[in-house]
Amino acid sequence: MSQTIFVFGCTGQDGSLICQSLLKKKFKVIGFSRKSDPNRNNHELLGISKDFEIHQIDFKNPKVIKKAIDRFHPSEIYNLGAQSSVGKSYVEVSETLESIVNATVNILQSSKEVQYDGKIFFAGSGEIYGETNLAAKRSTPPNPQSPYGIAKACCLNYVKFYREVYKLNCVSGILFNHESILRSDQFVTKKIIKNALKCLKNKNHKLKVGNIDIARDWGWADEYVEAMQIITRSKILKDQIICTGTLTKLKDFIQITFEKLGLKWEDYVEIDKKLFRRSEISRNFGNPIQLKQELGWESRLKISQIIENMINHEIIFCKDNINSTH
Repeated sequence: MSQTIFVFGCTGQDGSLICQSLLKKKFKVIGFSRKSDPNRNNHELLGISKDFEIHQIDFKNPKVIKKAIDRFHPSEIYNLGAQSSVGKSYVEVSETLESIVNATVNILQSSKEVQYDGKIFFAGSGEIYGETNLAAKRSTPPNPQSPYGIAKACCLNYVKFYREVYKLNCVSGILFNHESILRSDQFVTKKIIKNALKCLKNKNHKLKVGNIDIARDWGWADEYVEAMQIITRSKILKDQIICTGTLTKLKDFIQITFEKLGLKWEDYVEIDKKLFRRSEISRNFGNPIQLKQELGWESRLKISQIIENMINHEIIFCKDNINSTH
């Protein structure tokens, strides 16, 4: 009989990809979503929409979480569900805190009360470190610069507290930026890809962006969900940083994208001051050495390959762009 694994937030980018990974490994997956009618577009794209069931769950109600754990007895729980946009968190502060902090605490407390002895993974974020002049390690003091980052920093402490004080088998993976073919349109990387393809089709089209001098540590989400599982199944539970360790400026991301389409980015990109964030982080990147040394995981796809994958997907699957190869 296959082991049962819970995935909270199973319809988002990371949730969908980890469901696909777990199913390939012959685990029984049960997904949970806050919505009564969850969007399964990502699952359909990955070919897994009929391979597991999704239950609606109210993360604000610990009784419901306890009931689910008692009923299915999962061997692992992955909490990947929350408001995931840094930009959106400035506008929807309450929803951000509720979906990240309250949900985390409710899962932890519910697990404690039912004496759950399986493993629990919580998705953290490199945003907790704010500006990083040096690559962030586990020992780097948090300095979040957004409501999203503040919420994730709070959760990191809660997970550590429940692990050390209540001996719960819980751990955090501190994920830096990671992309995939499932990236939603609200993220700047997907915006760049889609608009670059529109520029290829229409020479008068313009891409409007904010500060192109910011730099981020961009990885490939398909690889990162494998790291999540390695961290969760480790004999010694330690919070780990999941990253590439490489900084890429947004300007370089744009340049690489347009060059792959045979275009000169300067002819199509306009800087819009209205798109600048109030407390924009200039550099945010992590140090991958601890995860590599302790558990043997490291990222493999470089930024050029990541962009190539996203472009190819957009060309093949999105009808509003072009239907030819580049």
